[in-house]
Amino acid sequence: MFNSIKRVYFIGIGGIGMSALARYFHQMGCLVCGYDRTETELTHSLLAEGINIIFTDDENLVPISFQEPVEETLIIYTPAIPAESSILNFFKTQGFELKKRAEVLGIISDGMFCVAIAGTHGKTTTSSMLAHILTASGKDCSAFLGGIVSNYNSNVLVGTSNILVVEADEYDRSFLTLHPNIAVITSMDADHLDIYGDSENLTESFQLFASQVNPQGKLITKSGLAVVGNYTYSTSQSAQIEAQHVRISQGQFVFDFVSPELNIPNITLGLPGLHNVENALAAIQVALLLDCTPEQIKDALASFKGVKRRFELVVKNDKHVYIDDYAHHPEELKACITAVKSLYPDKKLTTIFQPHLFSRTRDFADGFAEALSMSDALWMLDIYPARELPIEGVNAELILRKTTLTDRHLFTKNEVLAQVRAKMPELLLTVGAGDIDTLVEPLKNILSHD
Repeated sequence: MFNSIKRVYFIGIGGIGMSALARYFHQMGCLVCGYDRTETELTHSLLAEGINIIFTDDENLVPISFQEPVEETLIIYTPAIPAESSILNFFKTQGFELKKRAEVLGIISDGMFCVAIAGTHGKTTTSSMLAHILTASGKDCSAFLGGIVSNYNSNVLVGTSNILVVEADEYDRSFLTLHPNIAVITSMDADHLDIYGDSENLTESFQLFASQVNPQGKLITKSGLAVVGNYTYSTSQSAQIEAQHVRISQGQFVFDFVSPELNIPNITLGLPGLHNVENALAAIQVALLLDCTPEQIKDALASFKGVKRRFELVVKNDKHVYIDDYAHHPEELKACITAVKSLYPDKKLTTIFQPHLFSRTRDFADGFAEALSMSDALWMLDIYPARELPIEGVNAELILRKTTLTDRHLFTKNEVLAQVRAKMPELLLTVGAGDIDTLVEPLKNILSHD
């Protein structure tokens, strides 16, 4: 369907999913331009790759080549763009056909052997692991990923085979545009209740996604979910696929993959945490279904460097360890903090957390407090609102006062930097999905020059 497309404009190009599509069309030889309201490290990367981006919502800044609707032009927008956007309404009133990111992803995937990784958390790491296994094994694949994979410094891979690995996003029911040949569901914890209303509607959406798997295809699900596939996997309960003899050796997690078909002993994982061992189980099973050998899988996982902002080791020296993670749901926080403490049990953990969304803070305040109380010290930032307006009575203090810690504080970003300079914590963790990532480089500089 997109073979004749020569020009693509992205409204909201700076998001992780939109930027992956922008890179894809750019590599396909299209003229790619876009708008975003905020300059970030990701938009700087796109600019450096030759993609033109504006940061003012002004229709007069749209390039001349996008002024009139023609068949060779494609306009893609993200649902996060406000309805009153000047550029969005310019394209609408000029008669352009606009497509959502998810719709475009669905069209691309329809022409390929699609492997879709879904789940309220775990999908980015699992899909990135799988894409790396396939690439490193010589199977080759294309991939649209929800994070910057360190091995490739990109969130998109363009291969020559017919295999497509795609992260299937449940937000706004986007993953229902996909009809995969193989699918994985990593988790179905309540989330995005601003969209779904309650966990029952979220579950129903995952069930619809599962029903869209090709009848001759395979569905792989984490054990204990309301959706059961052809294979179940787990590190903590009975399943068809299990990780056994999980241990830490020289700072790395090592485990045996055990399934009804075969065992793969002594797999070394480049990422820490039982949750990542679990993610690896799903990626391994898909790789086996795609005819990767056990030896290829072991070599690939050992060389996997992870995804930026997914348990990213930013600083490690004689005095300090600093880890950054995207965790923004209570279950993700528990998994992340558990992994940190398992690797560094003798160090005092200082956690800096930025809540993401007023509605998520309201819905999961107790869960956030329980998870964050696993830290030794907690420094909270204000809520990052993203697409929402404030909700009365909902703020960072709502979580903070529910924690059981005595060493807990609410700080601004500048105050956090000052505190780190003053106290130089030996083990530091930053977590959140908002703009807390803008602190990573300053914190790295402080702790690296002690």
